Amino acid sequence: MKRIALYPGTFDPITNGHLDIMHRASSLCDLLIVGVAKNIGKSPFFNIEERKQLIVDALNLKHPNSDRNLGEIEVKTFDSLLINFARSNSVTMIVRGLRAVSDFDYEFQMAGMNARLASDIETVFLTSSETNQFVASRFVKEIALLGGDISTFVPLNVTEAIKKKIN
Repeated sequence: MKRIALYPGTFDPITNGHLDIMHRASSLCDLLIVGVAKNIGKSPFFNIEERKQLIVDALNLKHPNSDRNLGEIEVKTFDSLLINFARSNSVTMIVRGLRAVSDFDYEFQMAGMNARLASDIETVFLTSSETNQFVASRFVKEIALLGGDISTFVPLNVTEAIKKKIN
């Protein structure tokens, strides 16, 4: 049986922390699906297709903090209940990244809800590497909008896309 994992998120924008989790998670399964959520509750900086393309392009770049071999990775968009998207893709594992204790409370509750909806799909937590523990998409956007340098927080293609969006 093929081990298919799902790493869901809005990825608005994708950060080096997200990439680190993708690289590490892809070595734990046969296929990692990066699920880009539409998330109608948020007003995204990039539309869903732009976010998907930024991820695809970033995955093609050499990740500076990883010497692992990437497993198979697909990037897909979704606008449904996470568990329904997981089931439609034969997912057996949901991957979630944890940066700090504050993330754990939310993620623990979400994992519990998902387990009630689909007890056969496991949630696996990967902690952020020490260089990415403080990096959050919302901070990246704020720094960029205020004219700060975001190049150490996001892949080069994202830095360029944000600059184009702002100017």
